[in-house]
Amino acid sequence: MLDFACLSCGACCAAFRVDFHCSDLATATTPGVPVELTVPLTATLVRMRGTDDVPPRCAALEGSVGGTVRCTIYKQRPGPCRDFAPYAPLGMGDDACDSARRRYGLPPLAL
Repeated sequence: MLDFACLSCGACCAAFRVDFHCSDLATATTPGVPVELTVPLTATLVRMRGTDDVPPRCAALEGSVGGTVRCTIYKQRPGPCRDFAPYAPLGMGDDACDSARRRYGLPPLAL
């Protein structure tokens, strides 16, 4: 099994604000981000609860950053989370991933 770097990191989930279009929200017929994990911003924009805190920490993050973590809504996570560091699961970070990891004293992912 591939050693999935994100399962022992979680730094991105505790470093950035996550805003996204309300079309990523769950409805009665469509899976998506549970509304109770978000804060409304505008008629069409919401934010993941906790990502605007100081320090930020997504309400869907479970575990200890840099230890063992998991996203409790991984299959339904919003677009910005799906798009973030697309090669991190392969052990390859990018500038934003490396920046988040530095905040927690973690080394950058290998390229």
